[in-house]
Amino acid sequence: MSSSSSANVEILPPPRTLAEELSQLDWLVDLMDSRFLIPGTKYRVGLDAIVGLIPGIGDGLGAVVSFYILLRLWQHELPWHLKARLVGNILVDFGLGSIPLAGDLFDIGFKANRRNVRLVRKHLGGN
Repeated sequence: MSSSSSANVEILPPPRTLAEELSQLDWLVDLMDSRFLIPGTKYRVGLDAIVGLIPGIGDGLGAVVSFYILLRLWQHELPWHLKARLVGNILVDFGLGSIPLAGDLFDIGFKANRRNVRLVRKHLGGN
């Protein structure tokens, strides 16, 4: 019996830069915050505002997606104060968005995911 041992070598792609991560997240941020135009207006909404209309679970589902976006951004070295603002935006969106009716109107204007990506892009441009 011959026993040959072979090592499995796995080649991983290089880690994404923060700019590449932001580019990949753009579609999800757009979907959640501004994909759809409200007919007869200049206002855009995303799934976050639409799903937020579902009592009890809508805002929670939006927060889960927002924290997924946050998790992807946190894989990169960001300063603690920027991380705190990103979390704060999500908590404000979830907390105020949970208020019946008024929260739904708030969701249309606040757009936490778009704010967070804008903050990270501003940080990236400043480095």
